[in-house]
Order: sequence, then C-alpha cells, then structure tokens
Amino acid sequence: MQKTVDHLLAAKGRDVWSIAPDATVFEALRLMADEGIGAIVVLDEGRLAGILSERDYARKVSLHDRGSRDTPVRDIMTGRVFTVRRDQTVTECMTLMTDHHIRHLPVVEDDVLVGLVSIGDIVKAVISEQAFLIAQLESYITG
Repeated sequence: MQKTVDHLLAAKGRDVWSIAPDATVFEALRLMADEGIGAIVVLDEGRLAGILSERDYARKVSLHDRGSRDTPVRDIMTGRVFTVRRDQTVTECMTLMTDHHIRHLPVVEDDVLVGLVSIGDIVKAVISEQAFLIAQLESYITG
C-alpha cells in the first residue's frame, strides 16, 4: 500500500511555522534559523498567501543587494504555492515536487493549512517503502 501525506504527517507531526506577509525578511530568517527549517509558510489572516524559502532569500534579497531588515516577506515570497491533500500519495508529491522544482508542499484541507511536507520527508518515505519491499522479496526468495 502506497503511503499518503497523512502517513507522513502522523510520523513527523503537523506543526507548521508561519509568518505574516508584512513581517520583515529578517524576522522570517530569524524564525527559520531558530527552528532549523529551510522554508516558512506565509499566512495572511490565517489563509495561505505564500511560502518563503532560503532560496527566495538568496535569489531575491542577497543577489539584488536588498536589506532583509526593511524588506517585507510579501516582496520576496513565492506566491504561487502548490499544495497537496492528506489523501495524496508520496508518489504524487514526488512528481509534483520534481515537475515544479520545489522542496516544500503545504498540506491543505478545506482551505485550512494542516501540515507541511518537505522533499526530505518524501525521500525518507520512499527509502522506507523500498526497504520494506526488499525485505519482503528476500523473505519470499529464501522462504
């Protein structure tokens, strides 16, 4: 049975760090550093407005000689966010991430953010699934 996003969230937790679009990039970077995360969800009055990643910072602040202390998150966040549902499979997530060159997928149900999965979560699930299949095949061959 293919693992779903819900399986991933059950294993890793449903905590999602977020920031408002009018916060400064510096505040977002500080929160990301404090929490050891590479991306943060941007919520505007509780609704998904975008996502801000280290890549956004590098490409839209550092390379353009902007200041992180006076640049609002909304100016550099990725506004077009691909999302998934809890019932979607790991394979569907992997395909979406590969096709669109993204590393994080917010999980949304009924327009409510319920979690976030990363490429690391997906890779871990795929490796686990492959290890299980290999063990099953070895058992079949030797048994």
